Amino acid sequence: MAPRKKGEKKRKTVEVTETKELQHSDAEPSDGSSREEKMAQKRKIKSKKKYIGAHVSISGGIWKAVESSVAIGGHAFALFLGSQRSWTRPALDTAAAVKFQEACAQHGFDPIHILPHGSYLMNCGSPKEDVFSKSQAMLVDELSRCSALGLSQFNFHPGASIDSTPEKCMEKIAQAINHAHQQTPAVITVLENMSGQGSTIGGQFSELRSIIDRVRDKTRVGVCLDTCHAFAAGYDISPPGGVKNILDEFDHVVGLHYLRAVHLNDSKGKLGCHLDRHEDIGCGQIGITAFREIVNEPRMDNIPLILETPGRPGFEYAEQIELLYSLCEKKKKN
Repeated sequence: MAPRKKGEKKRKTVEVTETKELQHSDAEPSDGSSREEKMAQKRKIKSKKKYIGAHVSISGGIWKAVESSVAIGGHAFALFLGSQRSWTRPALDTAAAVKFQEACAQHGFDPIHILPHGSYLMNCGSPKEDVFSKSQAMLVDELSRCSALGLSQFNFHPGASIDSTPEKCMEKIAQAINHAHQQTPAVITVLENMSGQGSTIGGQFSELRSIIDRVRDKTRVGVCLDTCHAFAAGYDISPPGGVKNILDEFDHVVGLHYLRAVHLNDSKGKLGCHLDRHEDIGCGQIGITAFREIVNEPRMDNIPLILETPGRPGFEYAEQIELLYSLCEKKKKN
């Protein structure tokens, strides 16, 4: 792990102080309006090309995810399409799918700003044939659900090699994607970069590119860049100019035209720790500078920017979305 550069500790202290000030910069509404009304009002005001939101629950019906996103001031959102505890799930209810699409239309959510997230049970790179077979079948099911919901893309963790080799793992991941593409129409499979923990694949941009190279229909594959995962894998986005440098590297290795979404997460772990430990925006090792650069980076326009942070009292998703939008207006002074 690289030693801390001179002045880094001071920079982090300044960033934490700035984050706290930004969190409390807006007073509570004095007109008697509810928190939900306040967030709905704030949702009407956003940076023109930035679509920030969070991963929301589908409890009570899949259309509830839309309502939850509106309530926290989101202009994008992520969701699971079913239970995370079972390989088999009931078929998607047609009436629920219609209600979901109607809610999206009512509140102005474009499918390209909605990012369904795959089950953590899936390991499309598994050397165990039973796990690979179930994962491949689940990927087909997930893409089919996306189609029924009118969604255009689907995000998932590539997989882990376990006791196999990275090359064989990447081959199997691409095999599962190609199979799913044959079985379903249109939906784009979005690979997520990983932290490099254990035998997971996707910690390095070159591994994502290697999978993409093996996918036959390249119009149906993309990447979701997770900030915590990238930092934990050794990509330093924390200093001034860090986001630009990492995007330049991503463009060189993978290609910016494959960037479909970003997961906005600070990191509890230090640079290169390989630990997948998310922290609230501006409260971790990455710091507020990187997120300021992200929300002012033109190359991240018009794609979903999704929070997956733990949240804390007074600084939940709604407050973090509000903070990020405020950074669009408050560019750092020299």
